[in-house]
Amino acid sequence: MCIMLKRYEQFLKEFDKVLEQYNKSQESHLKCQKGCSFCCKNGDYPFSRLEMEYLMNGFMNLPSEIKQKIRENINNVKGKDQYVCPFLINDLCILYERRGIVCRTHGLAYLYEGNIKLPECANIGLNYSDIFNKKTKEIIIDNPIKESLRIDSILTGKLAEKYELESGDIRKLIDWF
Repeated sequence: MCIMLKRYEQFLKEFDKVLEQYNKSQESHLKCQKGCSFCCKNGDYPFSRLEMEYLMNGFMNLPSEIKQKIRENINNVKGKDQYVCPFLINDLCILYERRGIVCRTHGLAYLYEGNIKLPECANIGLNYSDIFNKKTKEIIIDNPIKESLRIDSILTGKLAEKYELESGDIRKLIDWF
């Protein structure tokens, strides 16, 4: 594994600890659990070049029948703007430990450009639905996460600088294929 991917792994260990704290602070509003894959079934999933290399490094170690299923999934969603993540099999991420930033942060509410950014699942009665008014699109939350959890913000933030990450272009996951 190249040096940059090793630094990225170290970054992820530290970033996951930050996310663990965010999840704990928001736990009363989170409904995510194993097998819930709403967020994996209708998105465009931005991935940086670095994340994609890390993901594909894990892909190479999968059994051949699973790799073939993923290839079929990729072919089925090419050219679509919104799609099911090709790494989702039986409602589980086959490369969960290598998932991207967007996957790791999805489901949390955070401040972005002065507004609270909510996950789409709030509209169907999942995360934050207990404090979200669908009609007015208002949310009343005492403790939103005060940093942007967008991929571009994370990969240019202080933690990424600490590990001297060079993340490269950010594209839709499917555009990397």
